Amino acid sequence: MADAPDLLGPVDRQALDEVVTYTSELIRIDTTNRGGGDCRERPAAEYVAERLADAGVEPTLLERTTGRTNVVARIPGADPSADALLVHGHLDVVPAEPADWSVHPFSGEVRDGVVWGRGAVDMKNMDAMVLAVVRGWAREGFRPRRDIVLAYTADEEDSAVDGSGFLADRHAGLFEGCTEGISESGAFTFHAGDGLSLYPIAAGERGTGWIELSAAGRAGHGSKVNHENAVSALAGAVARIGEHEWPVRLTPTVRAAITEIAALHGITADLEDPGFDVAQLLGKLGPAATLVENTIRNSSNPTMLDAGYKVNVIPGHATAFIDGRTVPGGDDEFEATMDRLTGPSVSWKYYHRETALQASVDSPTYAKLRAAVERFDPRGHTVPYCMSGGTDAKQFSRLGITGYGFTPLKLPVGFDYQRLFHGVDERVPVDALHFGVRVLDHYLRTA
Repeated sequence: MADAPDLLGPVDRQALDEVVTYTSELIRIDTTNRGGGDCRERPAAEYVAERLADAGVEPTLLERTTGRTNVVARIPGADPSADALLVHGHLDVVPAEPADWSVHPFSGEVRDGVVWGRGAVDMKNMDAMVLAVVRGWAREGFRPRRDIVLAYTADEEDSAVDGSGFLADRHAGLFEGCTEGISESGAFTFHAGDGLSLYPIAAGERGTGWIELSAAGRAGHGSKVNHENAVSALAGAVARIGEHEWPVRLTPTVRAAITEIAALHGITADLEDPGFDVAQLLGKLGPAATLVENTIRNSSNPTMLDAGYKVNVIPGHATAFIDGRTVPGGDDEFEATMDRLTGPSVSWKYYHRETALQASVDSPTYAKLRAAVERFDPRGHTVPYCMSGGTDAKQFSRLGITGYGFTPLKLPVGFDYQRLFHGVDERVPVDALHFGVRVLDHYLRTA
């Protein structure tokens, strides 16, 4: 389908070609993060740095650990008094099992107008969009109003200790003047049924509370009575945590999301009414309920168990891990609940912890994000939402940077974008990448 001339703006054909090439080639660079330091982002970092340098943008490569490379660069703005904007994306990806995929997950194959491979949506697509926009600016000789700081990070798919955490803690000066940032997981098309197209822009993230449970008991023979069985104690705690029903806790971002999404469905949501039934409302929102249902409360999902070494031996120790997530302001409730559910025979501690985030949906920045999307899809409706998980915005928030999720993609009906995050057959349409480049370019010019 031909591009609408009035929507092309200053983006040139080369930028549209480059975003596809860069997405494909970055996917081919295997940056699988298996956790525990098992990853090497340096080849992808060098790829990015080379293309930035070719566009006249000086990159700085930084490592806490050999091979775990980050790239940071600053594009000077025309107004030195203006606050700077951070644009960041991570270079690592989660593991992929080739036998499960229709194409090899690190092939970067472009087939039938779609780019396939691990990282196509999380988030080498955004990494490529930013490269394409910046290189387009260099060809045009364009200079943004405010400084744009680019950060391509390592280790987002684990603890971020070698990535954004390292940058925020050890290289804060590189982000001087940055007040806001944009990154992954927002401004994608969400088809809500009956022709309603939503573009959720993230203005918050739940906090991360990964915890380790430990139970100590009396080791012994598996055939004998043992009332100090560590496995039994641990199993009871894990079951209680997994079955716990957390109470609803609506934050301002989630309230705004529910209110706007409900209005688009012709429903007035009086969230100030103490008797208002949020669960009942979600049942009326159809597919759009998935945008908010995971962020109306804290959560705690058991994910790992480790105990014993032989079937007829009762071990003296057992451990488990819980993926806990907290809404903004929900930490105290989370900790008190863990103390109660684990009981006297099981102890717990944080394995990894990061704060919840919340950003204003009434800010000038958010208004510009909305306007950029709706300019290129006038029939779409932008809505705020809170991410159920987390991003590098958590670490950059230590520097006072307010984060928004903004990786614009216009997706066809039936394309389950959210399922493809960490999923099999991850892929992104070429048209979606082109849309993303145009929207991103427009936003960064007007930011």
